[in-house]
Amino acid sequence: MASVLRGNCMIAQSGGASAVVNASLAGVLQEALQYEEIEEVYGAINGLTGVLNEDLVDLTEEKNKTVEGLLYTPAPALGSCRVRLKDDNKEDRQRVLEVFQAHNVRYFFYLGGNDSMSTADRINKSAQEAGYELRVVGVPKAIDNDLTHTDHCPGYGSAIKFLAALVLESGRDTESLSTAEPASVIEVMGRNTGWLAAGTALARAHPDEAPHIVLAPEIPFSEEKFIGELARCLTQFNRAVIVVGEGMRDAQGKYLSQVGGSFSKDVFERPQLGGICNVIRRIVEDKVGVKCKTSRIGLPIRSAGHLISRTDRDEAVLVGQSAVRAAIDGKSGYMVTLERESAASYQCKTGLAPLLEVASGERPMPREFFNDTGFYPSEAFLDYARPLIRGEVEVPFENGLPRYARLDRVVVDKVCLLREVPVGS
Repeated sequence: MASVLRGNCMIAQSGGASAVVNASLAGVLQEALQYEEIEEVYGAINGLTGVLNEDLVDLTEEKNKTVEGLLYTPAPALGSCRVRLKDDNKEDRQRVLEVFQAHNVRYFFYLGGNDSMSTADRINKSAQEAGYELRVVGVPKAIDNDLTHTDHCPGYGSAIKFLAALVLESGRDTESLSTAEPASVIEVMGRNTGWLAAGTALARAHPDEAPHIVLAPEIPFSEEKFIGELARCLTQFNRAVIVVGEGMRDAQGKYLSQVGGSFSKDVFERPQLGGICNVIRRIVEDKVGVKCKTSRIGLPIRSAGHLISRTDRDEAVLVGQSAVRAAIDGKSGYMVTLERESAASYQCKTGLAPLLEVASGERPMPREFFNDTGFYPSEAFLDYARPLIRGEVEVPFENGLPRYARLDRVVVDKVCLLREVPVGS
């Protein structure tokens, strides 16, 4: 039995938005309030940046109605960041512990993806090295579904529910104008994996419906084979809706959108992707000779709160609750995972995976999740994905638009020496 650890709890959110990331926040908060060991629950504004700057709010002061509203409110309500805690940055590692000690934080829950789990792991190790008793548990969030050790990631189900609906409706548009503009290319997010692109195949209830071709980064792009597949679709359906992941690469592993040019870099010095739809459009128009429209669907994928999957929302709450239970039971240095128990009748439970193992890996789609041609997701993938989009979440509307919750953000007094850290550092 784990020893009793009394103190305060801190929650932080990191990385990109998702439609259900605040459902996990609500899960952690509501569960934390059930235990005598946890005295106060703080939120860090803008993730790790808020910890370093000691920008904290008292979440126990939030109204019950506001916390319930988090269950349908997209995008991190505490604010997020793109900041990593690096092994060689002793000053920042010491600063985190200084803030935790000043506020008697003994439980830390970090909501995010790979980079967030890496930071959580370093905080856990820093506390161990300093002899400071702290329990750190990661709560997964990744719309691109690329975290290892988990069957799927909270946020993914809602993202593909929105994307599939969008492709379904876009397909009707292309069908109606097929005599003038028979092809269209829809670009979606996905740096190294095709989970999001593949999810659009859920829109296809009949063989002639969109999407007709799905291009994912896991399958190296062959222009010759693509032209052949496109010709087949145009002959069979008189139209073609093509979905392409932004990270498509050629046989040499080079991003297609980089061919003939260079990339700007993001805050992590990775190539800033975007524009692959125009590369595919040029092939369609120049090599096949048909008119082609393009669409780039970026940020809306991450924060489409009006079309949340109930399954996704419920599991987002579950991983938040499970993170608190694990910490109370004495676990530290782990991320909560989702484990599919039954394929016939969908059921899911939670487990735990070491933070370091999650942080150091990335999960591509397996080859069996594509058909033989590589141009469309297989039935095995569709069986995997269908349960994740089931059910709807009722969102309140006001004046014709969704009305989302906002935290009051009651500020916690600073007690450490002032040290400002830029949000984008």
